[in-house]
Amino acid sequence: MRKLVTIIALYALFIAFPASAATGAQRLHDFLAQVTTMRADFHQTVVDADQRIIQEASGTLAVLRPGRFRWDYRDPFIQVIVADGLRIWMYDEELGQVTVRPLDDTLASTPAMLLSGGDDIDTHSEVRELGEAGGLVWVGLLPKVRDSEFESVRLGFDGALVAVMELIDSFGQTTRIEFTHQVINSTIDIEVFEFIPPPGTDVIGAEH
Repeated sequence: MRKLVTIIALYALFIAFPASAATGAQRLHDFLAQVTTMRADFHQTVVDADQRIIQEASGTLAVLRPGRFRWDYRDPFIQVIVADGLRIWMYDEELGQVTVRPLDDTLASTPAMLLSGGDDIDTHSEVRELGEAGGLVWVGLLPKVRDSEFESVRLGFDGALVAVMELIDSFGQTTRIEFTHQVINSTIDIEVFEFIPPPGTDVIGAEH
């Protein structure tokens, strides 16, 4: 279950820039064109194919485009996922270890890197309008990479902000992430996206 949370975090950095666009797809593209930084709180719920809750978590996130993000899980346990522009650091406090991976072409195809990176989302995902439901305007993303961890992603816009993100995997599980307290294009110190392993932490993976 802990591994699932880490995977979800890598896919889950979706906030839209305030704009007057009418459609979900246009608002998504406005984000890619206009947002440079973003902060938000989040609450994450995972449900199985029978809609039973199997996991809940919450925390904060930050994005500095291009190529940097920080995802801090604070409840029910501490995990940190940091992209520093060259690598992704995935730290688990309870296990006392951090896994390091390069920001390569594989990770570039994930929604997290698409939205914290360039504006070429159409290269890696098929964007579909999903209409209105539950008071939100929805847009869908279908990954073009066959080995993607998720079969589809749905973004629900409340006005010009993404209020909800849903990720559906091949097992029928749905990860729903609700965003609050979004702050767009404020100054964020680049040091936020630097990760130094705590003393005694085991470091696994790419050279650091």
